[in-house]
Amino acid sequence: MKTLKESKVGDTVRVVKLHGEGAVKHRIMDMGLTKGAEVQIRKAAPLGDPIEVTVRGYALSIRKADAEMIEVENA
Repeated sequence: MKTLKESKVGDTVRVVKLHGEGAVKHRIMDMGLTKGAEVQIRKAAPLGDPIEVTVRGYALSIRKADAEMIEVENA
């Protein structure tokens, strides 16, 4: 499986599983990145970190370290 970090700009993916534990996992879930959510990769910063995604109708910037914990599949 691939992670959100490995997804390319323009891709639309679906969250399959969240890795990590404790406060980090809860923070990711609070941002709307839960199992089954569709995520569109909008753009990446010039140096690649952070990436901007659209999830549940709003724009969200997420660090690549956090994006690495989100397992996704093609939508």
